[in-house]
Amino acid sequence: MRAVILAGGKGTRLRPFTATLPKPLVPVGDRPILEIVLLQLKGWGIDHITLAVNHLAHLIMSYFGDGKRWNLKIDYSLEDKPLSTIAPLKLVKDLPEDFFVMNGDVLTDLDFTKLHKAHVDKGAEITVATFERDNMIDFGVLKTGVDNGIVGFEEKPVYHFSVSMGIYVINRRLLEIVPQGKAFGFDDLMLACLKEGRKALSFPHDGYWLDIGRPDDYEEANEKVATLTEKLFRREETP
Repeated sequence: MRAVILAGGKGTRLRPFTATLPKPLVPVGDRPILEIVLLQLKGWGIDHITLAVNHLAHLIMSYFGDGKRWNLKIDYSLEDKPLSTIAPLKLVKDLPEDFFVMNGDVLTDLDFTKLHKAHVDKGAEITVATFERDNMIDFGVLKTGVDNGIVGFEEKPVYHFSVSMGIYVINRRLLEIVPQGKAFGFDDLMLACLKEGRKALSFPHDGYWLDIGRPDDYEEANEKVATLTEKLFRREETP
């Protein structure tokens, strides 16, 4: 199986950790986070990985090389300008019919085999791995009506959301709606899919998921690295 990992961002939310390193090389425990992701994907039978790089690309390419050190095939898609999260896929010319796309800073015990099978079996053009999140509003929320009359009130309500985990399976034909050489993100893709009636499905996951996008999340990952190793590498011998 094939995966494209999006590793071209500047990691601005994770500063100061990314002041001198690209986010994929920021360590969790004694390994760069992207190395953990690669080893995990290898355990699920994904043996060809394309890294879509831009910011400090030379450091990422120098560290991972061609992937032989991990018995993986690693190649690169280098942007000459920022293309957001989806447009870089247009630069990869040898993609299979269905392939994984994921952010390079996601730690999860998601079953990648089941995700891929569900996508193919249902003939989807994109399947998005999703996670349930609760968000509490730290205020009293008023509902208003005519002439600003108060018609309802909730004290610190909790709202439930199904959020993207930053992991997808995409069918190659979906790239028809992605513009060439223009920034186009996951948000743009979802809106375009809805507008055109493309078959987009969700794949709910109720296990572990951590998107290391903020310093608090990064610190949590390092605090729990031993436990995370057990979760993430259950398919293979712990590296």
